[in-house]
Amino acid sequence: MDKKYLAKIIATDNEGLQMISACSSGAKVVVSNIKYLASNKVFLLSIERTKTETGQGDKNISSILRFDFISKVVSKNIDQSKPKTILELLAIDYLKNNNDYEINLFFNNNVHIVLSSDTLECRLEDQLDL
Repeated sequence: MDKKYLAKIIATDNEGLQMISACSSGAKVVVSNIKYLASNKVFLLSIERTKTETGQGDKNISSILRFDFISKVVSKNIDQSKPKTILELLAIDYLKNNNDYEINLFFNNNVHIVLSSDTLECRLEDQLDL
């Protein structure tokens, strides 16, 4: 019997963020699926990742990466005029600078996104099997 497992991981500290980073490493992201909702202070990525946490490395799943309380987003080397470009998410990390967090999303081809926030809160939520 095939058991369905949809992950939902909420990170509010370094350990949780590293868990989400590990689960998301190698995920595919289409440029058009990167959204910053400034009025809601939410940054969203729709990703396609492998189910590494359940030992199903050959199984892909659609997931949402959500960062809350984001006050600023800066990107490097993303060509928004090419919305169908597929990026590979390599890692997520953060730096604490005084009372603020800089959350770094590293992608292939030297693409980088920095999120500024006064709180560290990230969620990885599976949507459906592909």
